[in-house]
Amino acid sequence: MPSFTQKSFAFRTAFGMIVGVAISIVDNFAFKGEISPIVIIALLFTVSTCVGAIWGLSGWFAVVVTWMWLPITHLVKHILGLTDTLHPNTYTSILMLATFTFVIAAIGIGCGVLIHRHTTHSTGNG
Repeated sequence: MPSFTQKSFAFRTAFGMIVGVAISIVDNFAFKGEISPIVIIALLFTVSTCVGAIWGLSGWFAVVVTWMWLPITHLVKHILGLTDTLHPNTYTSILMLATFTFVIAAIGIGCGVLIHRHTTHSTGNG
């Protein structure tokens, strides 16, 4: 029987996959793929912050799984020759997208971890 830690890790992984796919779907299909990149960045940042606030630093894998769907989706579309909203649609652009969105996700979980620590630890004033 799996331990609580294994179940928790599986849940966080599944959560990351579901949310990552959802963000990727919004990125590629909302308004025929012409949604503002700010919306996608805001979604990624919000999810990463919430994960960090709920699970603390142990939510890092869920954030990585969430993040990876954005660059992987664009990479697969590029490899298959499908039309994409990323312009220019080159490997360099996909790498820049991956780097930028990774930084946003890292900042998000960092902010969430700060919230988590502030709200779950006593201040010692009592």
